[in-house]
Amino acid sequence: MRHTTLGRGAVRVTGLSFGAAGIGNLYTPVEPDDARAAVDAAWDAGIRYFDTAPHYGLGLSERRLGEALRDRPRDTYAISTKVGRLLEPVPGDGPAGDDLAHGFAVPATHRRVWDFSADGVLRSIEASLERLGLDLLDIVYLHDPDDHAEEAFEQAYPALERLRAEGVVGAIGAGMNQTAMLTRFLRDTDADVVLCAGRFTLLDQSALTELLPEAVARGRSVVVGGVFNSGLLADPRPGATYDYAAAPPDLLDRALRMDAVTRRYGVPLRAAALHYPLRHPAVASVLVGTRSAAEVRDAAELAARTVPEDLWAELRAEGLLGGEPGAEGLLAGNNGAVS
Repeated sequence: MRHTTLGRGAVRVTGLSFGAAGIGNLYTPVEPDDARAAVDAAWDAGIRYFDTAPHYGLGLSERRLGEALRDRPRDTYAISTKVGRLLEPVPGDGPAGDDLAHGFAVPATHRRVWDFSADGVLRSIEASLERLGLDLLDIVYLHDPDDHAEEAFEQAYPALERLRAEGVVGAIGAGMNQTAMLTRFLRDTDADVVLCAGRFTLLDQSALTELLPEAVARGRSVVVGGVFNSGLLADPRPGATYDYAAAPPDLLDRALRMDAVTRRYGVPLRAAALHYPLRHPAVASVLVGTRSAAEVRDAAELAARTVPEDLWAELRAEGLLGGEPGAEGLLAGNNGAVS
């Protein structure tokens, strides 16, 4: 599996990465043995980059990921977590409700408190290190700072810079579902990497306008998440979801037409969706959320497929894929060292 060094730093990630929200009981419970089996399957498939966050299951994802990787050689894999939401215990001795309002099937023993202050960053990282059972973190992202821009740029980001200088964190950046603020992070800070979810897919290439060119120009890296746009590109059919809502008819039609093209080449649409972002030179890794060993193996098999160049050409010829990077960007790896 391809390995890439993020930006101008030293942290290396694999082209396919493990999104650990699922093993934090995203939407439905995952048994502990199944969560462990998913991480083990990722390891067996050659995946060496694992992404988590305190938000995912109120710390459950971090705890499970840390336990599953504890006996692995520490210098052979990278973990990213996030800051911006502190977990505070819910007062009272009565039984807690559930956390399904936030999307996770766990007891609501804690509440999330937005905090992008310097002190909040330190507290969050200290708690994450304890849950993960680690002494340092490879990558830390500011998590969804959309409504907290001033605090994120003036307090949280400088705190991450100091931690990077001290060696507590290897690489720093921000993770969001939009491109405008991520582009600002690339322009106005010395971030190594940004995590962009849902904005560089077969159905949404908005990251090509500013974000990805900025990353190339400045020698930074981009990790891409949400490549299936929450379901439509995984299984295009009536009733499928796009960005967590019912897919609009025009996008459903476009996905179905894409599916027909990829099938003619013997390639599942899911494989094309996973491969597409990796064609850009700024993209270091594609993050796929998985919750079982079977889902991990499926993602690894999709990543290992060969997608014919003629498939991309036909998608463009039929007007289904606009704004793809030029030939100079295709299959070029990314700004960091690739091996």
